[in-house]
Amino acid sequence: MNKPSFKSPIQQIKFDPVSAIEMGLKEIKAHKFRSLLTMLGIILGVSSLIAMSALVKGMENGMREALIAIGGLEKVTIQQQEVPPEQEHLADQAVGITINDVYALSKNSDLVKLITPEMRLNRPVVSRAGKNYVPFQVVGTWPSALQMNQHEIQYGRMFNEIDDGQARSVCVIGTAVRDELFGDPEETGNEIIPIGEKININGQIFTIIGMFKHYESESARKARLLEKNKNQQKETQSGPSRSKGFGGRRREGFVFWLKNATVYMPLNTMWLRFRASAGTNNIPDPRLSNLTIKIGSVDILDNALQQTRNILMHTHKGIEDFGFRTQENWAENINVSIRNARLSGGIIAAISLIVGGIGIMNIMFASITERIREIGIRKAVGATTEAIFIQILVESLVIAVTGGIAGLICSFGLVDILKWLSPESNSPVITITAMCVAFSFSVAVGLIAGLAPAIKASQLSPLESLRYE
Repeated sequence: MNKPSFKSPIQQIKFDPVSAIEMGLKEIKAHKFRSLLTMLGIILGVSSLIAMSALVKGMENGMREALIAIGGLEKVTIQQQEVPPEQEHLADQAVGITINDVYALSKNSDLVKLITPEMRLNRPVVSRAGKNYVPFQVVGTWPSALQMNQHEIQYGRMFNEIDDGQARSVCVIGTAVRDELFGDPEETGNEIIPIGEKININGQIFTIIGMFKHYESESARKARLLEKNKNQQKETQSGPSRSKGFGGRRREGFVFWLKNATVYMPLNTMWLRFRASAGTNNIPDPRLSNLTIKIGSVDILDNALQQTRNILMHTHKGIEDFGFRTQENWAENINVSIRNARLSGGIIAAISLIVGGIGIMNIMFASITERIREIGIRKAVGATTEAIFIQILVESLVIAVTGGIAGLICSFGLVDILKWLSPESNSPVITITAMCVAFSFSVAVGLIAGLAPAIKASQLSPLESLRYE
């Protein structure tokens, strides 16, 4: 005879994720101010993490853009330096970097793609019509400087081998020189093209045969174009006004300003006009200020440097009075700076998120205390320990997710504020990766913060909960 099966009148209540989420949202709605204070840590953490990432990304973009603007990783500068201690007795025989090194490298180095010698004028002053300007550099060089230093001619032409061979008094200027001597388009409203004009460089008259384009970072260019469009719209609505179409020239960043504040002249012109009688006791000074080379690829950098060193040691008769400065050092400094900035910013944002997690944990404990009888009733009518645990955990996640979404929205406003405070060349850039990471952290914090309250709630005894007043 089969025994009758016993069926409990209380059926186990299965977990319903939709109901759990709705309950979590109801808790937030029922205690709006308390929930807002709870989510504030998450909101600040998420928005600060995204803002810090945007700042670092803007710095990285600006630094790498500047690195490319001065020639890239393939560019190497050879500079004169003090002889090493073991060769001090030969110091009076050191000749420094000279044009002979240029010819030796041109003839014997198969790994060097481009060679550019430079003679720089000490304490240069450029003047015209009573206006004086001190540019960053006045350089005598070869036409290859155009390619070596990533220059582009906007108006006129670059001097050539004939100009150099005949030591003609011609020069090519940057836009900063034009702005100071001929008028800034931002102020005059007209872009002046000074090709054929005469300028005075340390007492010598030169003819301008070319002008470089205006260099600026990509973010500065976009800001300038935006300002130009706004001014055009104002002119359309309110009539003609002074043009600001060339504005923003003071915001291009140091490297770009350096290129704009440059004057180039032929190397032989620099030698004959300024260096031939400028040495000690009127003895001609044959030394170059710099010698830059460009190799075909970064992969052969070490071999190219070794080959170059061997050639220079031969021309310098074994005296090592020269050194190399590579852009790799700058690239490594960029990586270190960005890594440190990300680490410090991440720690600060993580602290905010941890504070937000502590707030969620506290509010969930308070919520459990308020709902002990409710939890006891739910257990009495069939809710399992797992269902209670997941319910509380989901409520914690709902608070964290809501705070995370609010933090994402607030981050756009925070980054807009930072754009006004940051240099134009390092304008903050929000990335999808940063948003995903910040939101994931907020969810993880909500999950971890909800574990302890969920465990406490799931272990409550139904009988003791029902007796709780």
